Amino acid sequence: MTEQIKQTDVVVIGGGLGGCMAALAAAKQGLTVTLTEPTDWLGGQLTSQAVPPDEHRWIERTGATATFREFRERVRDYYRRNYPLTEEARNNPILNPGNGWVSRLAHEPKIALDVLQEMMSPYIHTQRIQVLYHTVPVEVATEYDRIVSVTVSHTQVTGSVGQYTQLIGQYYLDATEEGDLLEQSGTEYVSGAEAKSDTDEPHALEHADPLDMQSITHVAAVDYVEGADFTIEKPAEYEYWREYMPSFSRFPILSWYASDANDTTKLKEFTLFPNDQGVTSLWDYRRIIDPAIWEEPLRSQIQEVSLLNWAQNDYYAGAVTGVPIYERTQNLESARQLTFSLVYWLQTEAPRLDGGKGFPGIRLRGDILGTADGLAKAPYIRESRRIKALYTITEHDVSKELRGAEGIKRYEDSVGVGSYSLDLHPTVKTHRTFYIPNYPFEIPLGSLIPVRMTNLLPACKNIGMTQIAGGCYRLHPVEWNIGESAGYLAAYAIQQGITPREVYESTEHVSRYQEMLIDAGVVLHWPEDVEQEVLNPQ
Repeated sequence: MTEQIKQTDVVVIGGGLGGCMAALAAAKQGLTVTLTEPTDWLGGQLTSQAVPPDEHRWIERTGATATFREFRERVRDYYRRNYPLTEEARNNPILNPGNGWVSRLAHEPKIALDVLQEMMSPYIHTQRIQVLYHTVPVEVATEYDRIVSVTVSHTQVTGSVGQYTQLIGQYYLDATEEGDLLEQSGTEYVSGAEAKSDTDEPHALEHADPLDMQSITHVAAVDYVEGADFTIEKPAEYEYWREYMPSFSRFPILSWYASDANDTTKLKEFTLFPNDQGVTSLWDYRRIIDPAIWEEPLRSQIQEVSLLNWAQNDYYAGAVTGVPIYERTQNLESARQLTFSLVYWLQTEAPRLDGGKGFPGIRLRGDILGTADGLAKAPYIRESRRIKALYTITEHDVSKELRGAEGIKRYEDSVGVGSYSLDLHPTVKTHRTFYIPNYPFEIPLGSLIPVRMTNLLPACKNIGMTQIAGGCYRLHPVEWNIGESAGYLAAYAIQQGITPREVYESTEHVSRYQEMLIDAGVVLHWPEDVEQEVLNPQ
C-alpha cells in the first residue's frame, strides 16, 4: 500500500456536472485543480447515471449559464457533424436528437461525455485540471474550521498508481452525489426530511427524519426488435418486486399505473409504445435515439433506444445514504434488481393494448451506457446531504402557490437561476411524493456558505436548502450553475485572500464577485418578460 501527495490550488471531489463546472471555472481563473471521479466517465447524471437533461421552457434563450447553453449547442453540432441526419433535422435550430418528450435535448450519454471532455480539454491537456478516475474520498483531515487534506482511494489500481493519494489544496469543493465530504469533514449538514416546525413548509413532515430520503433509480438503456426474443434470465428478486405494492397505490410497482404528475394523489395509466388509444407512452418519454431523423440506409438498420427511468424502477424500499455499509450495499443491489425486474416484466408479463402480454423484443443495450449489463455505471441519486448554510432555501422561496403575486424571489446576492417544479419522488420511509408548481428561482450566495467551515464549498445538490426545495434545485442546469459559481467563488476568494463568508458579508465583494460571474456568462436574475409571463399566463 503506497500513498502519494498531490497539491493543487483547488480540490474538487466528485466529477458530476457540478464538479466538472467547478473545476473548469477555477481553471479558467488560472488555478490548478484536482478533480476526482468514482467511475471512468465524467458528467454524473448526464453520463454515468444516464439521465437526459430536465429543463425549463425558456432554456433556448435564457435561464442557464452561457457554458450550459454552449454545451447544448455543442451536442446538437456533434450530431450535425457526425450523424447522417435528414436535411430537415440538420437545419432544425432546436434539434432534439432522440425526440424524447422529457427533454428538449434527449441524447446519448456518450455524446454528453464527448462534449464535456471537449469543453474541458484545453485545461486537462495542459494539466490545469488533473482528473483522477475510479477515485473516492476516504478520510478528511481538518484543523479547527479548515480542511487541510483529503485522502482518496483509487478503486482500480493500475501500473505505478498508488492505492491512496493525499490531496492538498487551498479550497475543497464537495461535488459528490451524496455529500460525502460534508460527513467526512465534520461539516454541519442536514439530510432527509426536515420538520415543519423548523422550516414552516406546508409539505414538510411533522417530525424530522434524516433517513426519509427520495428514491434512487438505476437507469437502463433498451431498444426493441419486433419478432426477436431477448428475454433475460429471471432476476433473483423478481417475485418480490412483482408483488411489491407501494403504499400510495392499489397496483404493484410493476404495472402500468403510477402517480399522475399533475395530481400525485391520483394514478395515471401508461403503456409502452405510442398508440391511438389515448394512453400515454413511456417509450418516447426518454427516447435518446430516433432513426426517423436519420437518412437511409442507416435509418432502416438501427433501432430506437430509450432509457428506463420511470416510476416503475424508482427504488424507495430503503436508504443508501447515512446507513450502515451492509445496508447501503444491499439497497444499491436491490435497486439494480428492481430495474432488471422491470426489464423482465416488460419482456414477459407487461399487458399490451392488443390484449396480449410481454414484449420479448426488448433488448438491454449496454453499449449505449458503456457497461456489459445494460444498466448505467452509477445509480441516479436524487438527494444529497446538504450543508447548514448562512441562508437556507425553502418551499416558500420557490412555490408558485406560496409566492402568489410576489412573483419570482429576487436575491441581491444571486449567483444563478433555474426553474423546475418541486418534484419529490417517493421517499423511502413515508413514501411521500408530490409535484408542486414553481416560479422560476434564483440561487442565493448565502446557500453556498457553510455556517462554520471556511474552505469547503458545496458544488452540486448539497447547498443550503430543504428536502422540498431540493426537488427543483437538483436538476441538470441548476447543478451545473451551482458548480460553476462555486468554482468562481473559490477562485475569487483565493485571488482576494479572503474567505467565502467574508465575500458574502461585504456588499463590495459580492458585487465584484458577481461581476466575475456575469463576465463568465452566469445569469444572475430572470428577465422581466419571464416574470410577467409566469404572473400573467395566457
